[in-house]
Amino acid sequence: MKDYLELGQIVNVKGLKGEVKVNSFAEKIDRFETLDEVFIKCKGDMQKYKIEKVGYAKNQVILKFEGIDTIEQAEALRNSYILVDRKDLGELPEGEYYIVDLIGLKVYTEDGEYLGIVDDIFQTGSNDVYDVKNDLGQSRLLPGIKEVIKEINLPDGKIIVILIEGL
Repeated sequence: MKDYLELGQIVNVKGLKGEVKVNSFAEKIDRFETLDEVFIKCKGDMQKYKIEKVGYAKNQVILKFEGIDTIEQAEALRNSYILVDRKDLGELPEGEYYIVDLIGLKVYTEDGEYLGIVDDIFQTGSNDVYDVKNDLGQSRLLPGIKEVIKEINLPDGKIIVILIEGL
């Protein structure tokens, strides 16, 4: 498992006083309000920044970082990724997982048939959809519902599924 998780990407600046616009990857857009500091990965380098202010505009998060006070400083952060230390996020409720931890897991049926690996997960609103690719690169979409996803075993790197009719 990764120690740092991507929470968003800085896509633009806002105003002249160092604020940046962020496309959030978090499930809830207000996730940044619970954090005091984040890491910004810029050109391979990762630096810690203290969050001074959090705001919102048109489904984007507006962040002001301590020490970033000009448009030029903010512009230097454009296209950078915002990461957070996993330990700062707290424990997830039982049965919930970060998508990044599921990508790459091997998927098997309850009978032991290998289906492939989790290549991507799409959030559709009603339930997640797991894109499982086999060794030939063919995709199989599986709904992330309890009738299909029977077991997620992170330590063993595998998911056990039941293929209901139509899958």
